[in-house]
Amino acid sequence: MRPVHVALAVLVTAVWGVNFVVIELGLGHFPPLLFSALRFLVAALPAVFFVGRPKVAWKWVIGVGLALGVAKFGLLFIGMDRGMPAGLSSLVVQIQAVFTAVFAAVALGERPGRVRVLGMSVALAGIAVAAVDEGASGPVLAFLLVIAAAACWGVSNVLTRKASPPDALNFMIWVSTVPVLPLLALSLLFEGPAADLDALRSLDWSGAGTIVYVAWGATVFGFGAWGFLLRRYPASSVAPFSLLVPVFGMSSAALLLDESVSPLRWGAAVLLVGGVALTSLSRAGAPGAPVPAPAASAGQLPPDASVSRTPSTATSPR
Repeated sequence: MRPVHVALAVLVTAVWGVNFVVIELGLGHFPPLLFSALRFLVAALPAVFFVGRPKVAWKWVIGVGLALGVAKFGLLFIGMDRGMPAGLSSLVVQIQAVFTAVFAAVALGERPGRVRVLGMSVALAGIAVAAVDEGASGPVLAFLLVIAAAACWGVSNVLTRKASPPDALNFMIWVSTVPVLPLLALSLLFEGPAADLDALRSLDWSGAGTIVYVAWGATVFGFGAWGFLLRRYPASSVAPFSLLVPVFGMSSAALLLDESVSPLRWGAAVLLVGGVALTSLSRAGAPGAPVPAPAASAGQLPPDASVSRTPSTATSPR
């Protein structure tokens, strides 16, 4: 890769990693489901009027929109709102690679090789270490909600691979239109109209800035740049950069939110990132092999992102 494109790949992963910190800040302004709905609304509008019609069947747009937008990001935002630290969230959600491999084996008949099985085992060991660390110092329910979010991300990854969208940005923007109304309805039902109205009435520049960052920075810029790189280079060259997302997520949370990183958490990070690397990259250069989804998502659709069979697509995004 050219140095300027290496710098672009690092910049995208930095944007996605810092996105977890921005989500944490945004949750101080909005209830989690409302925040997620606003994020998708701003990501979709007005971009949806400029990207053309969806290039895949509507069933895939709707399926990924519900699995990724409503389930994954709804659970992630609620988990972080319930006390899951931003840095740890950026790490734990990477277990989506293991869920993706398992779901792909069941739904697509893909048999994981020995290296991938080893990677899954190492990643799960990392989650176990993180669970011990969080169980001793934080809310276990919030931790489990983020694990559930990663599982939903795995479902959306498999759906995206079935869809094989030729244009990742077009696909992600249309996917962003799907969760808006369901998330708004869930917010009204569970968070209440009063809480939503209070959040909107008290909207200030900092609150608006968090929405703009997660929508335009992490989603529109992030996926646009990532898709550009994947159109120019093999997926096996671009995909490894996504492993930097939890590095940026944990370091930015420590710097900006003063989150402490215990020795156990560092150990969990080494195991989880190493396991994800083995799981996702063991055959990344092989035809049809999956590549790791950027952790977008979290704010990025992350993607807010999913994996694809084709080297021209990769969606996340915390």
